[in-house]
Amino acid sequence: MTSNDALTTAVLRLCGHVAPWTPPRWAAATASGRTRAEEAYDLVQRMAELAADAEGQPRRTVPRLTSEVTLADQLRVVAGDLVAAGPPAEVLAQAAALVDDTHRRLAR
Repeated sequence: MTSNDALTTAVLRLCGHVAPWTPPRWAAATASGRTRAEEAYDLVQRMAELAADAEGQPRRTVPRLTSEVTLADQLRVVAGDLVAAGPPAEVLAQAAALVDDTHRRLAR
């Protein structure tokens, strides 16, 4: 499996897991004491930063939308941006690991 495939698979798996979540489920705390929404948003922001770095663009803050249920869509978009930027395989593998790590934290 390529790094691109690993990232795509990890994103699809996480998004499929959180797709049915309601706002109260997003508001639940993880083991760190942070909400699931905060954990997911941090992942979205980190992925956007990796994409900006790969494109040679300045990093920007990803807007927090009014509903947590949009976080999965935001993740799909920024992951797609990262893949489209064509970074080295190591960056894609790092991104896949970030997604998997976040998925584990959200599932607890």
